[in-house]
Amino acid sequence: MLAKSFEVKDLGHLHFFLGIEVAYGSQGIYLSQRKYVLDLLAETGMMECRPAPTPIEANHRIMADSGDPVDKGQYQRLVGKQIYLSHTRPDIAYVVSIVSRYMHDPRSTHLDAANRILRYLKGCPGKGILFSNFGHLRIEGYTDADWAGCSDDRRSTSGYCIFVGGNLVSWRSKKQSVVARSTAEAELRSMASGLCELMWLRLLLTELQMFKREPLQLYCDNQATINIVNNPVQHDRTKHIEIDRHFIREKLEEGTLQVNFVRSGDQLTDILTKCVGIVSFMKICDKMGLINIFAPS
Repeated sequence: MLAKSFEVKDLGHLHFFLGIEVAYGSQGIYLSQRKYVLDLLAETGMMECRPAPTPIEANHRIMADSGDPVDKGQYQRLVGKQIYLSHTRPDIAYVVSIVSRYMHDPRSTHLDAANRILRYLKGCPGKGILFSNFGHLRIEGYTDADWAGCSDDRRSTSGYCIFVGGNLVSWRSKKQSVVARSTAEAELRSMASGLCELMWLRLLLTELQMFKREPLQLYCDNQATINIVNNPVQHDRTKHIEIDRHFIREKLEEGTLQVNFVRSGDQLTDILTKCVGIVSFMKICDKMGLINIFAPS
């Protein structure tokens, strides 16, 4: 159809683009950055390092002024490459968001955390996202927040992951811009961010004439937040977050959105907002469709 209006050249199936490798199989389409990971490990001299089971240590205490200053340019180059790598690796998105906070004044503890990511990548350089055909195009999202998780300023971390047709297509881990005074407030801000992404994908699929008129599904593990957005009558304690609440409430009343409770054990966004145990980490990666089709090098 494009060729009828424009001069185009069909290059066939996509296999490699900007460091992202594309493979095709019976299960579906697989995206990874294996070569990019191996090149990064070779460049940093970490090819022979001992692999780590998770990208961040449990109960970490990374702070702005902890440790001695390190080379700023070297740190920025390393973290910059890890940011690009997180385009196909939601499993490292949380810790990358942490180490990127200290680009202006990196310390030894920050560099250790960045090197821990490399050690984790050493054990699974070929891990990537699998896109399979599940027979539907439902848009679903999970949102979560780690209340007052940053030790420097006690701001919370928001996270969301969005699925289209059962496949992970969008995710984010980001520190909130203001301090939240309650868990519900932090969760509500995270829910509003996730809803914006859901609405954008809904618009995109509508323009492609692929969207079926059904409510967007949003999952949250905080009952207080769900009660706030579902209850039209609120008390004074929610006035400072009314914009986010009204935004979500409006979509609920339109029938555009449906908010559901999900048990904390099934909350997929946990790896985008906090460090979790090895078993939970691997379980969430599996549910997200992250697989490793290549043997570790």
